[in-house]
Amino acid sequence: MSVDTVSLTGWGRTAPTTAVRFRPRTYEEAAAVVRGRGPRGALARGLGRAPGDAAQNAGGSVLDMTGLDRIRALDEVAGTVRCDAGVSLERLLRVLPPRGWFPPVVPGTGRITVGGAIGSDVHGLDHPAAGSLARHVVALELLTADGEVRTVTPGTALFDATAGGLGLTGVILSATLRLKRVTTGLIAVSTERARDLDDLLARFTAGGDRLPYASAWVDLSARGRAAGRGVLTRGEHAPLSVLPAHARRTAARRQREPWAAALSALPGGLLGPAAAALVDEVRYRSAPRARSGELRMPAAFFHPLDAAPATDRLHRLSALATGRAGLVRYRFTVGYGQEEALGRVVRRIAARRCPALRAELQRFGAASPGWLSFPAPGWALTVELPAALPGLGRFLDGLDAEVAAAGGRVCLAQDSRMRPETAAAMYPRLPEFRELRAELDPTGAFRSDLARRLDL
Repeated sequence: MSVDTVSLTGWGRTAPTTAVRFRPRTYEEAAAVVRGRGPRGALARGLGRAPGDAAQNAGGSVLDMTGLDRIRALDEVAGTVRCDAGVSLERLLRVLPPRGWFPPVVPGTGRITVGGAIGSDVHGLDHPAAGSLARHVVALELLTADGEVRTVTPGTALFDATAGGLGLTGVILSATLRLKRVTTGLIAVSTERARDLDDLLARFTAGGDRLPYASAWVDLSARGRAAGRGVLTRGEHAPLSVLPAHARRTAARRQREPWAAALSALPGGLLGPAAAALVDEVRYRSAPRARSGELRMPAAFFHPLDAAPATDRLHRLSALATGRAGLVRYRFTVGYGQEEALGRVVRRIAARRCPALRAELQRFGAASPGWLSFPAPGWALTVELPAALPGLGRFLDGLDAEVAAAGGRVCLAQDSRMRPETAAAMYPRLPEFRELRAELDPTGAFRSDLARRLDL
């Protein structure tokens, strides 16, 4: 087992802290780290894709779980896979589709471990139909504060605290997931433009769930009557048997969107409000008014930003726009019937002329059993902003108040700046979570920067 002292951040590259990093390769080594933890406790960490400080533990121990990466069993009769917590979803997407299976939930990045995905209770573009990942976990093995390994199953308090519990109930060592049967991993995609937010929401709901995967890019530079305009993208698994060979080759080619070319062509990489508005205009105008039948590979459809150059480009643009690197992801949800609140948030961001590097809208279905899980029936908007924008903290505090007043919540797993009283107001089951942690882990074996900041 390797051991070193490192400075760690989340994907947003804000608020780095130093910890002792252990890289166990067996369950026994992971248990030894937990038993030998110091006064600042321990925390499991996967591939570091949490945008904020959820996978950091200043002055304590961090277990890098990527060394535990075995796929232990694929049961093609039951449609389940059992794997170590350090296996990435990206790897499952390579291994499963050729066998006719697909991960039950595919979030916005494949570079997340199974353990991290359960700890965040991730969701995908098909949440109204599929729910979040917790609904597809058959069982998991959890290393608890006493150094013992427990088998945890759905329907128990420990499971509901662990799914979405951000690693604070223990270290997930392995999990068994229920899979989805597919004929091919190729995605048949339809795209349409919407003239404003009302039009976009109407188009979202008009199609129902006929095409299960759906999300929309929202133009946060547009103001006035065009505020909230965007591009809606839907998809479904395409049957390979009906696709001509040339279509398969087309789907396999990586195509560059015109808006991405415009982003790369900005003089010196500058991304101020005017340049961001130009890129958004190009992106909106270059999208088809309506198109269907386009084929994409799973990675291109689900994870367009996973390519390293694209990710690095966002951080470089953030640094050049504000003088300091770092991105803040603001992700919130409000319920159906609160569309006016969603519209107010969109208009406030547009009025402030924030150079949003990402703006994605999704629909949510039924809530997860996880006590701290993010999804709840309604609309979810994700916005990525340069961390050094002047007054950003106060501005986002104001949006928090708007979201809370509408009965909504901000995503804990992706947060980097929320106040503890705000989190407590948004997550009514937080007292139960704290009570179970106190009973299961009275000495505070599992800690994180996020947990300290929000008093979880």
